Amino acid sequence: MAYRHIEQNVQRGPRGYHLKVLIQTLPSLSVFFSTHILQEQMKQREHSLRKVEQEMDSLSFRNQQLAKRVELLQEELATSQAKGQKSKNKGDSPSQQGLQQTQSVFDEDLQKKIQENERLHIQFYEADEQHRQQESQLKVQLEELERDREQHQAIVDGLTSKYMDTIERLQSAQARLEVKSQTLERESNECRVQTEECDYNSLNVPPHNKRHQLKARDVAGQALGFVQDIVVALLNFHSYTEQRVHIYPLDSSIEPISPLNQKFSQYLHENAAYVRPLEEGLVQLHQSITEDTVTVLETVGKLKGFADHFTSYTHFLQKILPYQLKSLEEECRAPLCTSSLISKNLELQSGMKRITSVFDKLHSYIILLALPSELYHPTGLTYSSAVFTQLAACLHSLHDAVKEMSKHYSQKAGLEQQLPTVTQKLCTTNECLLASLGMLTNSTDKIATFFSNNLDFFTSSTGYGPRGGVGALNPLQAESMLGNKKKASDYMQAIRKPRAESVPYREALLNRRVLTSSTESRQGLTQQVVASQEKIARLEQEKEHWLLETQLGRVRLEKESQRIQDLETQLSSALGGGGGSPASALSLGLGSPALTMGRAVRISSLTSAIVVGLSLCVQVGDEESREQLIKTHYMARVGELTTQLQVSDSKAVNFHAECRALAKRLALAEKSRETLTEEVKLANQNITRLQDELATTKRSYKEQLSMMSDHLCSMNETLSKQREEIDILKLSSKVQNKVPLNTLW
Repeated sequence: MAYRHIEQNVQRGPRGYHLKVLIQTLPSLSVFFSTHILQEQMKQREHSLRKVEQEMDSLSFRNQQLAKRVELLQEELATSQAKGQKSKNKGDSPSQQGLQQTQSVFDEDLQKKIQENERLHIQFYEADEQHRQQESQLKVQLEELERDREQHQAIVDGLTSKYMDTIERLQSAQARLEVKSQTLERESNECRVQTEECDYNSLNVPPHNKRHQLKARDVAGQALGFVQDIVVALLNFHSYTEQRVHIYPLDSSIEPISPLNQKFSQYLHENAAYVRPLEEGLVQLHQSITEDTVTVLETVGKLKGFADHFTSYTHFLQKILPYQLKSLEEECRAPLCTSSLISKNLELQSGMKRITSVFDKLHSYIILLALPSELYHPTGLTYSSAVFTQLAACLHSLHDAVKEMSKHYSQKAGLEQQLPTVTQKLCTTNECLLASLGMLTNSTDKIATFFSNNLDFFTSSTGYGPRGGVGALNPLQAESMLGNKKKASDYMQAIRKPRAESVPYREALLNRRVLTSSTESRQGLTQQVVASQEKIARLEQEKEHWLLETQLGRVRLEKESQRIQDLETQLSSALGGGGGSPASALSLGLGSPALTMGRAVRISSLTSAIVVGLSLCVQVGDEESREQLIKTHYMARVGELTTQLQVSDSKAVNFHAECRALAKRLALAEKSRETLTEEVKLANQNITRLQDELATTKRSYKEQLSMMSDHLCSMNETLSKQREEIDILKLSSKVQNKVPLNTLW
């Protein structure tokens, strides 16, 4: 109980998490200290055992001396008897006969003491052997438990160190989200102020109060958490009460319990059917409160379901109350029930009556709050503020009643532990009952404080209502309000321009390291690809250049061939069809002067024709060079465009490959996130299981320590009895030593 109380108080502090981690290690520390204390006790027991063994050795040595002394005395007695027989032959006197009888009596007594001493030695040796065996067994068990404790501690340390980093990351992410939510809230407040300044409502329909909706959902979520804690505490309290009925005042495993307790146990066994629906009803109520709904008492229909479940649980408490009172009266009639226990039972009866009455009051107020959702009235719920105020006061009364009952039950459990017939099962059940009552006390305190802090929100005006009118919000008006809101949202979505798709900022930050490493590793390849592309483009340009040069050369060759043919044709026609070649014609014409003159005229005309042809060729060559320059310019332009196209194509391919790699990395990251989520769930389950195992180990250690303490107490009693017997034997041996000497004298 002290450990749970410390944990609950520590979790409220500003550094509750680190202290909570420290508290989680307390069970292992308690196991360590308990084993250390057990070792110290074992060392003390061994020391006392060695002292007893030394004493026994000294006693055995003294017994040997006494045995030798007895033998000597017997020899002296035998010699004295021999002398007595000799003197008897002469005549026995009455004094000698009496002396012989006394001597025989002492001999018989001495023989009995010797036999008893031997028997005690045998018993002591057997007890010593049994103690040594038990001690060795306990040592082996202790070593095994220490190994188990070390293994569990290593597992717990590993899990703690593993999830501390996860918790820190989650806390940092939570801080970032809180900053972002505050920024968004400021922006939403600014937008809300701007929208409040504008009056878009041409109809007499109330506006939608988004701030009230967010606050209502937040309040409902907090109330759901507190009610869940109360539900768990009530389930534990009823279950452990049923377990106690089967244990005290009569143990059902040994003898049957009374019919009253059987009926009471049967009713308590059905507690989950009445307690669980409270949580389910509030969960449905919380789910019905969203940002896009209207939350007032007239429109919250799920509150009626929660009120019905609360009514069922109140009837259940009223049904089991008489059995609780009669069961406590039966405990008062038990044989070992003291007057203090009777007074505590009476106080518990009054406490249970008070708790039942407080739950009945809560039921009445919740029914009143759920009434407007069934019966709509135009004037609205005028008594809502008073109902909420009384409900807050009733919650504080519930906390006080549960706290008082927990105190009485704690005192009763302390008195029951002092009874001689108390069992371990009863002690364990009482501890569980006290833990459930402590949890119920804390939960009722939290929900009462929460309700008092938010009383202004519950009693204040919701802001919903017809403009310029008086009365409550009509469900039809709420439906019209939500319809207008949806139309406005659809209109804004329709006129809003779609934003260009981009990578989210958080995702870009997460992938920054990967992109940086990928970029660095691809820089060399990118440079090589760019150099290769430039070289290919240059070679393609040279190839196109030489192809064009080849085509131009072919065209020039054809033109020159055609021109030569034309010149030959003109030359042959100018020579007048001499039938020969121009050279032969010239050689033949040189024979006579007349022919020479005529031919000279024709040669001059031919020469002029050749000059004209050559001038024409020059003009044709100028046109061809101009055409060539234009063609070269456009071919260079085509080459540049081709190079740009190839570079753009390579960049597009590169970007496409990077996008595919990023998509694959995103898929892998999603898979890893799901895997880590599953691992976190499994780790939480392992932590819960290990905590249960630690609690079980601690409880078994306590039971073993109690058993060892009882065994050591019995051994101490046995040793004290043996010491007393040894002292008696010493005294008897001293007396026996004195008596024969006196008789001899």
